[in-house]
Amino acid sequence: MKGAKAKAAAKAEGRTMVAQNRKARYDYHIEDTVEAGLVLVGTEVKSLRAGHASLVDGYAVVERGEAWLQGVHIPEYAEGTWTNHEPRRPRKLLLHRREIERLIGKTQEAGLTLVPLSLYFKDGRAKVEIAVARGKKNYDKRQALAERQAKREADRAMARRGRED
Repeated sequence: MKGAKAKAAAKAEGRTMVAQNRKARYDYHIEDTVEAGLVLVGTEVKSLRAGHASLVDGYAVVERGEAWLQGVHIPEYAEGTWTNHEPRRPRKLLLHRREIERLIGKTQEAGLTLVPLSLYFKDGRAKVEIAVARGKKNYDKRQALAERQAKREADRAMARRGRED
């Protein structure tokens, strides 16, 4: 249900969703998000347009004033030839210098990291949503799960109550 709403909202904004990292919202407290462009080769774009990508092991780093997306898996294009790309190669993120400096400042705080949340096409260009995030502890994850279950049970009870009337 939640995914369908996100896709509908994305389509209304002119976005075509390729991949989402739903586990990131479970594993991290999201403090801030930034939209960045990606430097891709031709077969990567074709593979993304086919809807193939995985953000699960992905993270971003800032090295020598440039932001890089690492660990993201974009499989080789099935129709590609010797020009095919390496599936887990580092990909440069396109950000303004001020945005990179802001990310450097935030990630120097203890416990903060850069995590990709979603990969999509916006007006024909590949974009990735990067989050400045703080890792959750196990008790935080259990508490979030308990809250979600309690909300679900309350919704079910309200639905049953509405049907009885």
